[in-house]
Amino acid sequence: MEEEGVIMKINWITSVAAKIHATLKGFPYLPKRLIFLIDLLMVTLAFSISYWICYDLLHVKIAIDVFLFKLALCLSVTGFFFFIFKTYSGILRYSSFMDALRIFAALFLANTVLIGINKLLSIYYSHSILSWEGFFINFELAFSMIFFSRMVVKLLFDFARTSYSKKQESIPLLIYGTKPSNVGLAKLMINDEHLPYRIVGFISQDWDVANKHLINQPVYYRDTLFKDLSSVNAKAILINPEELERSEKQMIADKCLQYKIDLLSAPSIEAWKGNRQELKKVRIEDLLGRIPIQIDLESIEKNLNGKTVLITGAAGSIGSEIVRQVCRFEVGVLLICDIAESPLHELSLEIKDKFPMIRFVPIVGNVTNYDQMKLMFECYKPHYIYHAAAYKHVPLMEAHPCEAVMTNVLGSRNIVDLALFYHAEAFVMISTDKAVNPTNVMGASKRIAEIYVQSLSKYKTNDASCTTRIITTRFGNVLGSNGSVIPRFENQIKQGGPVTVTHPDIIRYFMTIPEACRLVLEAGNFGKGGEVFIFDMGESVKIKDLAEKMVRLSGLQPYKDIEIKFTGLRPGEKLHEELLYDKENVKPTHNRKIKIGSVREYDYQQVVVQLDQLIETARTCDKIEVVRLMKQIVPEYISQNSEYEKLDHK
Repeated sequence: MEEEGVIMKINWITSVAAKIHATLKGFPYLPKRLIFLIDLLMVTLAFSISYWICYDLLHVKIAIDVFLFKLALCLSVTGFFFFIFKTYSGILRYSSFMDALRIFAALFLANTVLIGINKLLSIYYSHSILSWEGFFINFELAFSMIFFSRMVVKLLFDFARTSYSKKQESIPLLIYGTKPSNVGLAKLMINDEHLPYRIVGFISQDWDVANKHLINQPVYYRDTLFKDLSSVNAKAILINPEELERSEKQMIADKCLQYKIDLLSAPSIEAWKGNRQELKKVRIEDLLGRIPIQIDLESIEKNLNGKTVLITGAAGSIGSEIVRQVCRFEVGVLLICDIAESPLHELSLEIKDKFPMIRFVPIVGNVTNYDQMKLMFECYKPHYIYHAAAYKHVPLMEAHPCEAVMTNVLGSRNIVDLALFYHAEAFVMISTDKAVNPTNVMGASKRIAEIYVQSLSKYKTNDASCTTRIITTRFGNVLGSNGSVIPRFENQIKQGGPVTVTHPDIIRYFMTIPEACRLVLEAGNFGKGGEVFIFDMGESVKIKDLAEKMVRLSGLQPYKDIEIKFTGLRPGEKLHEELLYDKENVKPTHNRKIKIGSVREYDYQQVVVQLDQLIETARTCDKIEVVRLMKQIVPEYISQNSEYEKLDHK
């Protein structure tokens, strides 16, 4: 009987909420003038009560004509401050703390002015509007009545919306985190009637916050809740991937997969305010990404302000993101150079749409063409160069070592030489972890480019006329880049499999494209010249586990719904990538996630002779001789699973 009574009460509340919701849904917004008049009506009521209390306590008879004069004076002054602070401009159902603050300020100043007038009247005419106590009562009553009326309207709409709106078909959702950003996002969701979700609670890592309530919703302690997620009626968990470390996101994803609960990714509050958003299921990139590194944006902006910036390989994955980030600064001219015509055109259209104030010049050019690059430097004399142009795909470069040398080695040599000749402020080269103990042509070509750039920087150290800072950045695989493993796995899953992994034990380091580009900008900002900056990439990821998790995130079961097939290591591919040689050490920087590698030094004059021979041989397209010369320059280059293994000394 008791349960039936509870059910009847719940049904009654729901039916009442439904009627209120139906009534309020089409209720129009009150005009500003009407809100202004209602507020003045409440001021009238508050003043009348205050006036009556004061004079009744003194046993003085109230004269109507005098009362009306004082009331008119009070309304005039208060109405003036209402107009100044625009207390009537807000929508009542969305009243906020700032609305209350404006009302408080307007009433406080109005009563302060009235007290001043009251003082003058008492001096010159021996009359007063109210006593000191009367003004205090008047202020308190007026503020309470106006504020209370707005809260009643707000709570009425909130009650109708949260208690009924789409209650039957909405999806119960938990929000992970209790930070202001999480609470702010929850409020935006509550006000968005189009979302098919209703918030049923928050998850906190802090025991002190747990078992309390936020915006009328319970806060659950994470460790207790995750022991049995089925204890809460939730079908989805919303996280902000940028606020969580990789390990924590992985743990949440595993729990959601275990209990078959959707894991959703929240957009930023700024993006939400810009236009109505839809919550999307978490992608593997969200799980592998980490809390964004903090960089000195103010210093970077100061250095780039009004400068000419050149980005080679601008249409590629890394280059295009550097372009987007540089566009947020007030650069003088932005040169975007790439050999790929169509992607460069698409990037140009994007810049015009998103950054119309940026002056940019698209240049279809090849970094291997020295004369063309020199003409570009002669015309624009760039101050900052971010060199992202390179061939990066291991299997293709294994088959075409001459092209790898021409683009990755000669191209880098051309750009850094021109940067020095035209006295650029900084040259930043983007390298790769595959340059460390290379097992393939691509990695070896990037290592040779590193050697040339670093030896040149050392050679010019004692040259007073050389002011160009030459800097190298080295990082691992980039999530979502063109031709990377994740887009390939996504396509294979969509096609029903199989998902192909080269080896069950292969592991890689991953970082997001924005992370990589922040590193590049930071390196170009505080590097003094000659450094190799290395990004702390955290823990490595086993590609087999990555494939399995992507299958599960798509709602399928690996090896059951989608086959995972191991195809064997590709030519030049190794199981483990490295960021440093065993003999190299690292030094800390002001940013704990960026280190400086103490790389081995090479004699510039000797390197030049070796590179001249290598490049001339590459022009002949003799790939065996090219690889042999590469192995002479980089003795630690030992081929794996490649036709070039025969060139290694056994």
